[in-house]
Amino acid sequence: MYAIIKTGGKQYKVAEGETIMVEKLAGNEGDSVVFDQVLAVVNDGDVKVGKPLVEGAKVTAKVEAQGKERKILVFKYKAKSNYRRRQGHRQPFTKVTIEKIEG
Repeated sequence: MYAIIKTGGKQYKVAEGETIMVEKLAGNEGDSVVFDQVLAVVNDGDVKVGKPLVEGAKVTAKVEAQGKERKILVFKYKAKSNYRRRQGHRQPFTKVTIEKIEG
C-alpha cells in the first residue's frame, strides 16, 4: 500500500514505515503530523485517484528530526563589469516516518 501526498509545494510517494525528508514543518521530535492533502492511494491493485484530493484519506507520520541540508553556494557573476556576489544557503527540512495510511 502506498499513497501520493502533497506538502511544501512538492509531491511524495510514501509507504508505511518509510522515512522521508520534507520541507520544514512545525513540530518537535516525537510529535505526530497528519498529511491531509492525499492525491492518490493504491492498495493491492485498488487505485483511488482524487480530483484533485481523495476524500477522507489521510497519512499519519511521526517527526524524527528537524535539521538543515548541506550548504550550497549561490554565485552571481557578470563578465567585464567587476560584479561578483557570493551567498550561502542551508535549506531547513523535517525528517518524518510514515506510520499509517488511511483511505
